[in-house]
Amino acid sequence: MKRRDFIINSSLTTAGLSGQLINRNWLGFKDLIIGHGSHQYKIDLNWGALNPSIHPVKDCHEMVIDAKGRIFMLTNHTKNNVIIYDSSGHLIDTWGTEFPGGHGLTLRDEGGEEFLYITDTALNKVVKTTLDGRVIMTLEYPKDSGLYKTEKEYVPTETTIADNGDIYVADGYGAQYILHYDAHGKLKNTFGGKGDDDASLDNAHGICIDSRNYKDPILLITDRNRNQLKRYTMAGDYISKIDLPGAYICRPVIHGDHIYLATIWSNDRGNNTGFISILDANDKLISAPGGSTPSYNNGKLKHMHQALQLFKHPHDVCVDKNDDIYVCQWNSGQSYPIKLIRV
Repeated sequence: MKRRDFIINSSLTTAGLSGQLINRNWLGFKDLIIGHGSHQYKIDLNWGALNPSIHPVKDCHEMVIDAKGRIFMLTNHTKNNVIIYDSSGHLIDTWGTEFPGGHGLTLRDEGGEEFLYITDTALNKVVKTTLDGRVIMTLEYPKDSGLYKTEKEYVPTETTIADNGDIYVADGYGAQYILHYDAHGKLKNTFGGKGDDDASLDNAHGICIDSRNYKDPILLITDRNRNQLKRYTMAGDYISKIDLPGAYICRPVIHGDHIYLATIWSNDRGNNTGFISILDANDKLISAPGGSTPSYNNGKLKHMHQALQLFKHPHDVCVDKNDDIYVCQWNSGQSYPIKLIRV
């Protein structure tokens, strides 16, 4: 049987795959192809595996790629908060011992020099660093905003940076506000927050700038508990939403014309698992590696679910120049990332 013809779909739901976290050496996944339509992938379970006694991970939260093709992964293990790989999964370097709640990782080129923006949910702050870990700026909790009584109410999960240097911080585990700063860390605006209307947010876990229409960039923000992505203007005005029933979205990643999402799925037994979601330029879900086959009825997406017990709490995706996907996970037995190779 040809590899391309051996496609995993919902008919393979749990046949011999239920129960335990996948063993990286289990050869049952070796030649399987997952995904749908134009976006299908071979699974590499051994990518990025290291010696946990030397380079341990706790939760692998997010990954980004720098201009040299190096892959930076953020973990909340304070022996090595940042692990740097090459595209083959070989270790280049590690640094960081000061981020016990390392959660969000954003890379930004600023005048030819690249920087990292790290959100820490335990320290209640955002830290800007060089690629080798030197701290450039820290955004403490926004006391002067009047939105928070104590520092602990502010639990930032993600950032995104505009072309003019403005910083947007998603308070995804706190009061659900988006905080808009200038490049120097001065608070300019806040929007979102908890509520019942479309402009409000319920677990504003991830945020990015969608500049596919470069003349009119917008903010794309996850409303995770409602299984939605939401669009806002750069000034914070609500525009529209994308419904993705069954998908608890961590953060949106724009690559080419597509939106890539790590999505957690909660079944009726309360077990959180997950799959990857890929949307086209028209916001249509066209592939769900590890998930059920996307299907629409009268323009509405049918409820999605995990179809293959491969991922456990996928938290972020990183897409390289070859359209390969790197998937890091939290609460997954301290596992290293999984690579999906486009076929």
